[in-house]
Amino acid sequence: MSGSLLHNWLVDNKLVIDKSQYKGKTPFKAYIILVNHWCHRIILTISQIALIVMLCIVFWNVVLRYCFNTGIGAVDEVARLLVTCFTFLACAIGVRDHMHISVTMVYNRFKKGGKMRKFMDVLPDVSTLFCGAFFFYFGGSYMLRLMGLPGTLPMTGLPTWVQYIAVPFAGIIMVFDSILFLIRVLNPNDLLYSEAEVDYEELVKQQAAEAAAAAKGGKN
Repeated sequence: MSGSLLHNWLVDNKLVIDKSQYKGKTPFKAYIILVNHWCHRIILTISQIALIVMLCIVFWNVVLRYCFNTGIGAVDEVARLLVTCFTFLACAIGVRDHMHISVTMVYNRFKKGGKMRKFMDVLPDVSTLFCGAFFFYFGGSYMLRLMGLPGTLPMTGLPTWVQYIAVPFAGIIMVFDSILFLIRVLNPNDLLYSEAEVDYEELVKQQAAEAAAAAKGGKN
């Protein structure tokens, strides 16, 4: 990959600052956003590797058991470790693009742009902040407590605290994202993993307005 192609790839994936968007000096906010993008690129890569490795070793172990009447005993334990890893990291990834399940039945009853909608726009980030702090504090403290105790996992021989390492890591990423959303460093429309969600209610209203306008124009 040549230097220009690499630079274009980094720009497309928001891993370098596109200085063409700014006039004059690059604001400090842009560097914070860049750190955020790199953090998510790292945890996304770790999650993808963990998922691929888990699928490969489980598939291979199934083949060994049913075709050769043998198997690798440590596979089940390794698979559980990898599931824990990409589950918590995927939870942190979902926070970045607000991809977690949400119910908008109550939200849609309030006026668009009104105070209640603005309050409810902030509430998920506050809730996620406390959830991430919970993961970070209690997950980290439990992991540190296990570090001071003897004991290893039965099949792999790894230290017992290894199975919880993803919990505080995901927690701090969730806190980081939530704070950036709350102080408006991150824009909810700045998506890394997904596309903008379609507001079907607004779409139906727009189509109805266009149809009414077209009917009115036809009568004229």
